[in-house]
Amino acid sequence: MADEPQAGDESEPTNPFAALGLPFDLSEIDLAEAMRILQAPGPLNWEIARQVADQVALEDGVADTIDASTRTELVELARTVSGPVVTETGMQEILELSVEVIDRRMWVQQHLDGLRPVLETLATTMQSAMAADLDEADDEAVEAATAGVLGMPMGAAGMQSMMGMLGPLLLGAQTGSMIGYLAQYALGRFDLPLPSGHEPTITFVAPNIDRFAAQWSIETRDVRCAVAIAETVRAAQRTRPWIRQRLQSIATEYVGAFELDPRAFDDAFGDVDPTDADAMAQLAQRPDVLLGALRSDAQRVILERNQQFTMVLEGHADLVTEHIGSHLLADYPRVHEALRRHHVERGDAGRFVEGMLGVELDRSHYERGQAFCAGVVERAGMPGLNRLWTGPEFLPTPNELDAPGLWLARIDLPSDD
Repeated sequence: MADEPQAGDESEPTNPFAALGLPFDLSEIDLAEAMRILQAPGPLNWEIARQVADQVALEDGVADTIDASTRTELVELARTVSGPVVTETGMQEILELSVEVIDRRMWVQQHLDGLRPVLETLATTMQSAMAADLDEADDEAVEAATAGVLGMPMGAAGMQSMMGMLGPLLLGAQTGSMIGYLAQYALGRFDLPLPSGHEPTITFVAPNIDRFAAQWSIETRDVRCAVAIAETVRAAQRTRPWIRQRLQSIATEYVGAFELDPRAFDDAFGDVDPTDADAMAQLAQRPDVLLGALRSDAQRVILERNQQFTMVLEGHADLVTEHIGSHLLADYPRVHEALRRHHVERGDAGRFVEGMLGVELDRSHYERGQAFCAGVVERAGMPGLNRLWTGPEFLPTPNELDAPGLWLARIDLPSDD
């Protein structure tokens, strides 16, 4: 990537693609390669997404390397904890799962592939919302706005044509930024209940695990062991195809229900110049406002349904991980609290990503899910709780989440109440 020109240095050309958030200047790339990137089919430019995600994933300077001893230890830990996880969950399929020790860029590729159906639905929805807004726009108003921003007047039809060309680039850059940001923090494949339809693997993002251990001043092996337990439990859950399908279908429904509220968007960002990189950065600094201008009433219902499902998934994973970890690690309570905070304290950018994909969980959701699972175990043991994964009809209703005895009664299991 070429050095950026200094302000006032007219001898250096400016990057006309900087406002798109691209990590390179397409004007400096071989013409055939530039055309290949620009003409990628579909509503979202996946080549742009990959390149942006790779850059964002590594922008904090953490070394993205894995030595042989780290790889060996993590694989051994995964195999060691698989037995106890089978004992707790009854999911013997995990004994057949492969173990992957990866870096951030591999995590990026894994999730660009796994999330592709959901992200393409999101891109299509966003493009349709923008096109619908332009269809209803007054030509004179659009011309006045584009003259002020682009330096030339352009009617609604011309603006639609330009967005048809630039939209996939913009959405590719935004997608890459989201995935790249998550790659900076992911400890494994299932840190967040992301809606990937791919077959599960027990996955470790080794550079992030070791950084996390250093940040919290916890023994590296203890953190690796705790992550191994948590990832193995979450991978075990996803050996049930209906769980993967449900996560993906709810997320696809959620991102397909985005609606652009032109008035709310204009009130929040009408003064932002899209050709000014600093001004565009304001969008990332105001994620709640941006999502408020996009989110529809239908999405709130979908989000609640997804939260009810994922809090049970996470509550179960948390409970099983705690049962096993407390026996294997003397310092487990401290490791457990650090990992829990890691899940819920991702900052504004993290909350924006979660809001875009409909996977928002705060600490209260994790605690509510774990309380339900603990209540079931107290009354019917782990075999009773494991009935959850028989099929979607065994998921608790909202009322049952707060009353485990009601859930046990509905599925015809005896309770000690």
